[in-house]
Amino acid sequence: MSVTILGIESSCDDTSAAVIRDGLLLSNAIASQKVHEEYGGVVPELASRAHQQNIVPVVDSALKRAGIDKRDLDAIAFTRGPGLIGSLLVGTSFAKGMSLGLRIPIVEVNHLHGHVLSHFVRQKTEDEVPEFPYLCLLISGGNSQIILVKGYNDMEILGQTIDDAAGEAFDKCAKVMGLPYPGGPHIDRLAAEGDSGKFHFAKPRIPGLDYSFSGLKTSFLYTLRDAVKVDPDFVEKNKADLAASLQKAIIDILLDKLAKAADQTGAKTIAIGGGVSANSGVRKAVADFCASRGIKAFIPERAFTTDNAAMVAIVGYFKYLDRQFCPYDAVPYARVTIK
Repeated sequence: MSVTILGIESSCDDTSAAVIRDGLLLSNAIASQKVHEEYGGVVPELASRAHQQNIVPVVDSALKRAGIDKRDLDAIAFTRGPGLIGSLLVGTSFAKGMSLGLRIPIVEVNHLHGHVLSHFVRQKTEDEVPEFPYLCLLISGGNSQIILVKGYNDMEILGQTIDDAAGEAFDKCAKVMGLPYPGGPHIDRLAAEGDSGKFHFAKPRIPGLDYSFSGLKTSFLYTLRDAVKVDPDFVEKNKADLAASLQKAIIDILLDKLAKAADQTGAKTIAIGGGVSANSGVRKAVADFCASRGIKAFIPERAFTTDNAAMVAIVGYFKYLDRQFCPYDAVPYARVTIK
């Protein structure tokens, strides 16, 4: 008997709904919010208001694209956290209301689990998915973690950031350079035209498999501050080289710990996920690293790197099979780990 899941994602500033049937993606609709660009970051109150405007048409669009009626759904999966509370409340409340109206269960999803398991979203039956166990490098604006994935519901954090995440380093350094928000894609674009060996920034020496990016940000800031004193046009003249050098430094930090984790675990498969996994340099570096070691690499389609409901729906599908349903008194949470 087929199982059809509606996934709802509203953790930050993208409203998304997706439909998955037996692990196959039928639709994935996303409404992005442009209003935050002029503020240089996401404004929580504006985000929650936009979710309220977007969620009904986005869910309707997902159902229509999937070619199904809402009565065909077996369950509704929703992001419970982590994220912005106001945004999460919109998705949570909508999922509960729709669930009650259709008399079908709801399934709560950890947003981070969604990124880790995004590789299990299949668009065709023959699409390959990772075999357990595998290593996942989760890299986004708020998280940088190395996770040993033993099963869809069995994950162990081997290392994580002790301060800032890789995505935050990209965005904040981009802001210092005067680039628009979000800065990560602009750094990626400029880096393709620059010399990655032109500038060198401090890299942290953190024991074990944990990450730190605060020192790199400080080093980048001081480099620009001192150079601008000598030449006010320094940033404008060196944007591409600065972007390339910054990107290389972040990738070096990420790959150093990933290599250690691969050695310690003997991993045969490595997957990446999260918003930073859309970065061209990161994607190539991980692919090259895995190829040099005979490790199977799973690099996600860019559509599944940012916040999307397809990853929520696939986690919901697995949990539905195990009858892991959510009570109606469950409330969203702003912070939580992968566990």
